[in-house]
Amino acid sequence: MIDDEDVDLLLTDLLDIYGYDFTSYSRASLKRRIVRLCTLDKFPSFAELRYKVRSDPGYLKRFVEEVTVNVTEMFRDPPFYRSLRDDVLPVLATKPFIRIWHAGCSTGEEVFSMAILLKEANLLRKSLLYATDLNPGVLDKVRKGIFALNYMKQYSESYIASGGTHDFSQYYTANYGQAKFDHELSEKIIISTHNLVSDSSFNEFDLILCRNVLIYFDKDLQDRVLKLFDESLSPLGYLALGTKETLKFSAVQHKFQQLNREKIWKKIV
Repeated sequence: MIDDEDVDLLLTDLLDIYGYDFTSYSRASLKRRIVRLCTLDKFPSFAELRYKVRSDPGYLKRFVEEVTVNVTEMFRDPPFYRSLRDDVLPVLATKPFIRIWHAGCSTGEEVFSMAILLKEANLLRKSLLYATDLNPGVLDKVRKGIFALNYMKQYSESYIASGGTHDFSQYYTANYGQAKFDHELSEKIIISTHNLVSDSSFNEFDLILCRNVLIYFDKDLQDRVLKLFDESLSPLGYLALGTKETLKFSAVQHKFQQLNREKIWKKIV
C-alpha cells in the first residue's frame, strides 16, 4: 500500500535529483499510476521503487513514461475536428504563415490529424506544427510517424465523421502491421521536449491545442499553464482544450470567447 506521504517523498526526489516537477499534478491520478507501476514491475515495496528511481537514471525514463498519460488517437472527438475544419482553418487561411502548437502531444496522433486537415485545406505548405511533450520516449514515436495498422479502421471512421471526404488510407503506407504516414505530413512537424510545469513560451502561435492534459493538473498549475498559452497566442489566436476542460473560472477567461459547443476559444483581448 502506498500512502500520500510516500507519494510526496517520491515527488520531492524527482524534483531534487532530476528536476522533474510533478508536485502540482492531480495526486489521486499520480498515485494510481505509481501503484500500477509497482505491480507491473513487481516491486516488493514502495521503498524498493523509490530506491530504483533515485539510483537508476535509466529507470527514470520508464517511470516518466508510465506516470504521464499517453492516451490519444487520430481525429479524437470528430465534431471537434469538424469545427476546426469549418470555423478555424478558414480564418487561419488568411494569414501568410500558420504556426500551431500541440502541447502535451503524447505519441502524436492528433498532430498528424491536424496535418491532414491542413493538407486538405491547401494550407500545409505554409504551416508549421510544433509537437511538444515532457516525455522524450513518446516524441520518438511522433518522429517516426508510425502507428499500429489495426487502429486505422477506427481512425478512418473518425476522419469521415469529422468531415473528411478522401480515402484515409492514401495518407499512409501499410507494412508489417504498421501504418507509416507520408513524409509530406511529417516534414512540417517540429518535435521538441517541453515541460508545461517549468518551461516558458517559445514562440507566438495562431492555434494551440492541449487536449486532455490539464485534467491531470491541480487548479494552480492549470492556471499557470493557461497563462502560458495566453502569452504564447497571437492576437485573435485560438486555444483548443479537451472535452472535460474549460477556461471557466481561470484568470484568463475574460480574454477569450468560446466559438461554439466545442472546446475552442478565440483570444479577443
